[in-house]
Amino acid sequence: MKKNFLLLIILFAFYSVNAQSETGDPYQKNNEIKLNLFAPLSGSVEVAFERHLNKRSSLGISTFIVYDQTKNEDMNYNVSPYYRYYFGKKYASGFFVEGFGMFTSIDGKKIYAPDNVTFTENKDVYDLALGAGLGWKLITKKGFVVEANVGYGKLLFNANKTDHDVVAKYGLSIGYRF
Repeated sequence: MKKNFLLLIILFAFYSVNAQSETGDPYQKNNEIKLNLFAPLSGSVEVAFERHLNKRSSLGISTFIVYDQTKNEDMNYNVSPYYRYYFGKKYASGFFVEGFGMFTSIDGKKIYAPDNVTFTENKDVYDLALGAGLGWKLITKKGFVVEANVGYGKLLFNANKTDHDVVAKYGLSIGYRF
């Protein structure tokens, strides 16, 4: 399912390129694809696609998948749609604020045995989260993107079944606007 979802995002991105019309502003391209450079440090990969609605706002979706459970013990994956509002002078760049939702799979609560050394884990917990974030985006005339962002959210339904009740988004991403 994860591979199908990523393939769908990539196909949508390439389809959208053909639907665009040329504009005079070199920064006004409506699609971006980005890769988070911090994610591999935690044994994961994060890819994002963003579609600009106008100069000030955009919609996007990011997918975070853990491939090394020894570095990232709780999170399995998440899919996070978001809305951003930009304050910069260039088209969809500069300082931004975002609101996001997140569908997440987290390891269940660890239950310790009486010896206080061994424990058993409940099954994976699926939950939704809502949160907010902020960041900064730099765009070049050639379409290269550098972005830094942080975000914080709260699990809505099954927080009592996990070891924590919050989610965090952070990253330093590079990408391409087309």
